[in-house]
Amino acid sequence: MNKLSRATVALSLVLPVLAAQAASCSISSPAHTVALVELYTSEGCSSCPPADRWLGELTQRYAADRLVPLSLHVDYWDYIGWQDPYAQARFSERQRWLSQLGSTATIYTPEVFVGMKEIRGWRSPDSFENRIQTINRQPARARISVQMRSSGSADVDLAARFDLDETARPGRMAQGIVIVYEKQLSSEVSAGENRGAKLRHDNVVRYWSKPVTIDVKTGQAEWKQVVTLPAAWKRENLGIAALVQDAQGGEVLQAVSMPACV
Repeated sequence: MNKLSRATVALSLVLPVLAAQAASCSISSPAHTVALVELYTSEGCSSCPPADRWLGELTQRYAADRLVPLSLHVDYWDYIGWQDPYAQARFSERQRWLSQLGSTATIYTPEVFVGMKEIRGWRSPDSFENRIQTINRQPARARISVQMRSSGSADVDLAARFDLDETARPGRMAQGIVIVYEKQLSSEVSAGENRGAKLRHDNVVRYWSKPVTIDVKTGQAEWKQVVTLPAAWKRENLGIAALVQDAQGGEVLQAVSMPACV
């Protein structure tokens, strides 16, 4: 083998390693407002599977620059016999908080919030479309930039920058949140209301960062975190999302999502 051939072989061996080390992806939010759709659901709830299917279909009906659909599994149905493997207590808490912002103490599943406001007519395509259009028509009051860098190991570097528009700063307690979600999940349910069923889910929230307070004066905030991905999470099905919310007024100022880097 001549020197050139040996060099070519060596380079071919090194390039995949360098590619893995340099794997990164990023996204910035558009000029209009993207709608955040939150479905509160549970595998212990017999009326939830149709809502789970509905959420999964949204990714086929809507482009990512129109809405960010998220499935948040709550834990308050676990007591009836089936422990939802995707449930987190923080999602039950968030659902209660959103309900309180809407001046109601009642929470239930499936329940849908769009832009942090409950929508009871989500089953109606026209009613849902009207809500999304109303949000999409609004100029963005916040800008979000998200970046993910992966070396192929269990740890990934996530970074986000949040910027409020000048018109949105006065009197707002704005917060940024970064999210990791997973598609194409399934469970064989052996107890509870859905006993014997095979349930499928999309855009299930796996990681929800602590709120990042956006500086009132500058209207800016930056966030960085190394997130360890459990082995059970399928990297090729992961996605990253971020949002800016008005924590006092109960409104989403902007949202964005992208497929994760694998």
